[in-house]
Formats: sequence, structure tokens, C-alpha cells
Amino acid sequence: MAMKSLSFLAVLSLLALTLPLTIASDPSPLQDFCVGVNTPADGVFVNGKFCKDPRAVSADDFFFSGLNKPGNTNNAVRSNVTTVNVNNLGGLNTLGISLVRIDYEPNGQNPPHTHPRASEILVVQQGTLLVGFVSSNQDGNRLFTKTLNVGDVFVFPEGLVHFQFNIGRIPAVAIAALSSQNAGVITIANTVFGSNPPIDPNVLSRAFQLDPNVVRDLQARF
Repeated sequence: MAMKSLSFLAVLSLLALTLPLTIASDPSPLQDFCVGVNTPADGVFVNGKFCKDPRAVSADDFFFSGLNKPGNTNNAVRSNVTTVNVNNLGGLNTLGISLVRIDYEPNGQNPPHTHPRASEILVVQQGTLLVGFVSSNQDGNRLFTKTLNVGDVFVFPEGLVHFQFNIGRIPAVAIAALSSQNAGVITIANTVFGSNPPIDPNVLSRAFQLDPNVVRDLQARF
């Protein structure tokens, strides 16, 4: 009887160790590739996309051009994210990866945000960036931050709030890889103060310990 209990506990322990690994990223592909397309209407989705007929797949389905070109940083945060994911490169479907180029003007930033479906690894190509992320409530909301120069690499764990800020005097460029074909992005300020319809100002004033009129002013900006 003791041996059976021990075996049962061993199985439970193995499941506890392996189950998180099975759900930690995009599903594994079941074939060589599944180039994502938006048709046919009666097709079967794989990771949110239809599979292109493998006989019609070509090298162009795995090709993207343009990351050598700076993005338009003429906006409020003075930065631009050029994304290469399954929505503009169908060959990424089921592969669990994507890529972005981020351009920053001096004092430009990629504001605090999260990726709900991916971890991120970033390398600086030009300039100097102040980067960081904040751990969860359970870990005490600790800030992990670093100043990065050309060639430096930093990792942002999945789901945690993180940011990058150009503290140099010249434009900065970074390339980042994400562990999802479509990582998603939630920009904190836009989500909280720019929701549609707006969140009741009384909710936000209590949450942020601000006067409701200040909250309404922030909502008007987003």
C-alpha cells in the first residue's frame, strides 16, 4: 500500500513539473509548417490562422523585408515599433516566435507595457537605453533595471510590465525577439486611461490616489 502511495505521489510530482512546460508557450507544430492565411472561410484554424495549401507554399511565405528602415517616431512617446509577426509574415504560424524593431528619438520611450503571451529578449543596435521590468505583487513589485549600450542584451519575462527609454543624445535602435507568433501588447497608460468606454473616474481616483478631476484630465489625453 505504501509503495502504491509513493508511486502516485511520484506521478503527481512529474505532472506538476511538466504541465507548466506544456502550456508555457505557443502550441508545438504538428507538421513542417502551416503558413497562415485568412481564407478559406470554411477552413480549419491552427493557432488562429488557416493553413495555406503546402503545395502552394514558397520561400516568399517565410520572407519579410524592411527592418533596415527606421519607423516613424513622430508621436507622443517619440518611438515606433515595427512588428514582424504572423499577421504580416504567414510563415510564422505555429512556430512560436516573432520579431520587432524599435526606434527611439532622444528622450523617446517604449512606455510601460506587457506582452500577455510572450517573453522578450532585446538587443541594442544603436544608442543607449535605460530598460527595466517590475515583478508581480507576490514578489513585492521589485524593479529590475539596467542601462544598455550597443550589443547589450536584456530579457523581459512573460506578462510583466516593462519599458525602454532612450537616455542618449542620438536616436536609438533595438531588435527584440518574442516567444510567440503573436505576442500581443497592453500599454498600461492607454489601457487604464484610454479604455472604450472610459473606466469610471471614481474607480481610478481610488486606485491611483488621485483627485477625480485629475483622472478625467488624464482620460482626455488618451
